[in-house]
Parts: sequence; structure tokens; C-alpha cells
Amino acid sequence: MEPKAVRSRRRAGSRREQEDRPSGGGEPPSGSEKAQGNAEALGGPDLVQWTQHMEAVKAQLLEQAQRQLLELLDRAMSEAVQSYPPQGRPLPTIPPDSPNKIQEPSLKKRKVFINRKSLLDELMEVQHFRTIYHMFIAGLFVFIISTLAIDFIDEGRLMLEFDLLIFSFGQLPLALMTWAPMFLSTLLAPYQALRLWARPQASGAWTLGAGLGCVLLAAHTTVLGILPVHVAVKHQLPPASSCVLVFEQVRLLMKSYSFLREAVPGLLHARGGEGVRAPSFSSYLYFLFCPTLIYRESYPRTPNIRWNYVAKNFAQALGCLLYACFIMGRLCVPVFANMSREPFSTRTLVLSVMHATLPGIFMLLLIFFAFLHCWLNAFAEMLRFGDRMFYRDWWNSTSFSNFSNYYRTWNVVVHDWLYSYVYQDGLWLLGGQARRAAMLGVFLVSSVVHEYIFCFVLGFFYPVMMILFLVIGAPMNFMMHDRHTGPAWNVLMWTMLFLGQGIQVSLYCQEWYARRHCPLAQTTFWGLVTPRSWSCHT
Repeated sequence: MEPKAVRSRRRAGSRREQEDRPSGGGEPPSGSEKAQGNAEALGGPDLVQWTQHMEAVKAQLLEQAQRQLLELLDRAMSEAVQSYPPQGRPLPTIPPDSPNKIQEPSLKKRKVFINRKSLLDELMEVQHFRTIYHMFIAGLFVFIISTLAIDFIDEGRLMLEFDLLIFSFGQLPLALMTWAPMFLSTLLAPYQALRLWARPQASGAWTLGAGLGCVLLAAHTTVLGILPVHVAVKHQLPPASSCVLVFEQVRLLMKSYSFLREAVPGLLHARGGEGVRAPSFSSYLYFLFCPTLIYRESYPRTPNIRWNYVAKNFAQALGCLLYACFIMGRLCVPVFANMSREPFSTRTLVLSVMHATLPGIFMLLLIFFAFLHCWLNAFAEMLRFGDRMFYRDWWNSTSFSNFSNYYRTWNVVVHDWLYSYVYQDGLWLLGGQARRAAMLGVFLVSSVVHEYIFCFVLGFFYPVMMILFLVIGAPMNFMMHDRHTGPAWNVLMWTMLFLGQGIQVSLYCQEWYARRHCPLAQTTFWGLVTPRSWSCHT
């Protein structure tokens, strides 16, 4: 038997539960209903409205956060599309006993174009990163103010002189006139040759058409290979005008090769008596101007053209050009113009390299921003080209691995071409296991083309770039791999960039002035290829 006091407490508790339970047997009140009920009990109608408003704000914030999260996931998934193998092939697997092993690339992996903005455009939306951009603009203003102040103090005048800029772009109309036949040859010869190869494969007609196509390509290669070199040598084009010709020469050659490389395999694998449809002329014409070196019949397009964005990028490219002229005129010309008057020594060489590291890295950043960001984005916007990934976050690189870090992220446009047509085709020819040989082939092609560009622009042969690529860059590619991810390796990468740019600026500037102070008495082959700065003392 329970004590009487315990039974009375149990009856009182059950009566309180029955009083608190809602009538009708319904569900207990939700959190918002409880909050509304408490508000009615505590503060009346005003507090009820305020509570309802806060509930609406909470629902709106949750919806907005969910939408942004979905957008981030969609972007990550779209950027990861290109890492998947072609349709019908199994996904690559990594053995469980080697989690850090890098998977060998697929021989059939193709570049996938998707709509995306350039990385700097995304970073410019962050105020902290825009401040760094503002610091560079302030540096340009400081160069202008210092130039005006020095000229006013020394010569008593307030006027900016652009002698270096005017000299560099001398004979620009001649370079543009030379570009016209180069472009027409690229526009007509590869496309017409492809159409001849795509004709019906009759007994003699197709053979004649194929022969004519090969003749057209030979003439096209001759025009692109000989005409700009002849004009530059005969008329002694200055550096900037030479840059226009050599960059267009290399670009048009790479575009021609990509067009034929992408279109010809479909013709060769075609069977039947009827001709194979060649790519449309409009797609080829668009490809010649759009900022990519990989041909496709169609690309992702943006809905409209932002002309203010185009003007802004062209203005920034012009500002970078002025910036580079101020750097060369104030930090390089006064130092290197008279170096040939001093005896060549190791001490002088080391000091000049150290002096050139800062202007060298500034020139590297200006070239990157002016061309890979401003120039390419301006043309992409005018052509509504959707894929703006012309570079990646190369500044965060921790190695010089060719297909993993710096070389892959610095210039994505050129890297895609080298990866598709040199590396992958090299693996196809040499076998899938010849990965190192294919990578060395990429280094060789890249170093030869870079050295050719420097030789074309400067007017002399001095293989500094080739030595840096093959002697320093190639070993670094194998020694500094992706497993090195600490900040110390990023510092090492930037140190190597500073020193490399200092070596290039120092040696090329010394050779430039030495060849003007000590011209050859008699033109010989060895006199042309031997560095003049080693023996020039005036």
C-alpha cells in the first residue's frame, strides 16, 4: 500500500497534465507558435508582429545561404568536368596502398570549354585584393611624378617624354601591312586544303585535290615562316613592332596546326563514297580571333557584350605599357647603357643581376596582367567567348612541375596547346609509358620557341632563355613536384622567379647595348652568334 501523501501528489500531477494538454487531442505547438504565444502573453500585438518579421528574415537568410551554396557546388562541378575521362571509359582509380600516387593522364583527354570568369575578375570583387591593385596604380603615379620632378629639377621643364615608347613602336604601319598577307594566308590556305581533302574519294580526283591541298599548306607555311623574318631583318624593326610580327606568326601557326589537327582525323576515319562535311568557314574565322589555341566548331558564349568592360581592359593594357616604359627608362637604361664601357667581370655581372631582379619581376607581372588578363579578356568579351580561364593561381605554386603547378597555371592558353599536341601526341607516338620523354619534348619545343621570339625581337642570338628552360627549368620540373606544398616551397618558387627575371633582364640589356657600342667590322656567322658583351670595352 502506498502512503496517502504519495497518492495525493500523483493525483495532483495528473490533473495538471490534463489542464496543460491542448484540447481536441492535437499536436503540441511548434516553435513559432510557442514564440507567438509567449509574445502575446508578454508584449501584446506589437511584439507578435516583430516576432513574425524575425521569422520571415530567418527564412529568407536560410534560403539565400542555400542558394549560394548550390551556386558554389555547381561551379565546382562544372570546373571538374574537364578532369573526367571521355564517355564510355571507366573512372580512374588509385590503388589504396599508394594514396599519393599521381594518375597517368589519359591519351584521349580533350580540352573542355565552359562558361567561367577569369580568376582576377573574381578576386577583384574582394576589397582586400582591390587594394593591392590600387597599390600598383599608385606606383605608376609615383613613377610619373618622379619623372616630372627630375625633369623639372634637371632641365627646368614639366613634360613627359616617351622617347623609349616611340622608338619601340617605330615602323608599326609596316608591321601591320606585313600582318595582312600573313592573316589572309592563314584564313584561306588551311581551310581550302581541308575542303580539298574532304571531297569524294574518287580514283584520281581526290589524289589531285589532296596534292593541291598540300601545295597550299606549303605556301602558307612559307609565307608565315619567311615573310615576317625578311621584313624584320631588312627594315631593322624595333622591339615592339617586331613583337607584333613574331607573336602573330607564332599564334597563326599554332592556330593553323590546331585546326588541321582537330579536323583531319575525322576525314581520315571517314568511309564511303560521299564527301565528308568540312567545318564551317564561320567557325574557322571565329577561331582565328577568339582567345584560345584549341579548335572547336563551337564554344560557350556569353549573352551580351559589356563595352565598358572592353574599354576598361584596353585602358589597363595601355597603362601597363606605360608602366613598363617607365620601369625600363628609370631602372634599367641608366644602369645598363654604360656597362659595356667597363671590363667584364664576375663582380659586375652579379651586381647587375641583383639590380635587375626588381624591374624584372615587375616586367613579368605587367606582361601577365596586360596580355593574359586585359588583352585576352577584352577580345573574349567582344567575341562573347565564355571560357575566360586564361591562367590560374600560378602565384600560389610550390613547384615548377610542368603539368602540375607553375607551368600549367601561368599560361593556360599555351599550355593547353602544348599538352594536347606535343605531350599527348608524344605519348601516342612513343607509347603511354614514355611520360618523361614527352615532358622533355614539351620543354624543348617551348624553349626553342621562346628563344626564337627573343632572337626575333632583339635582333641577336643570345640563348639565355633556352639555357634557363633546359638547364634550370627541366631539372626543377622533376625535383620540385606536387608533394611539396608547404609555404617554404612557394617562397623558393618566387625566389627562383626573381633570380631568373634578373638574369634575363641583365644579360639581354648588356648584349643589346654592347652590340650598339661595338658593331662588327665584318659580318660573320660566329660574330653573329657570339655574345658581344663578353668582349666589348669602349
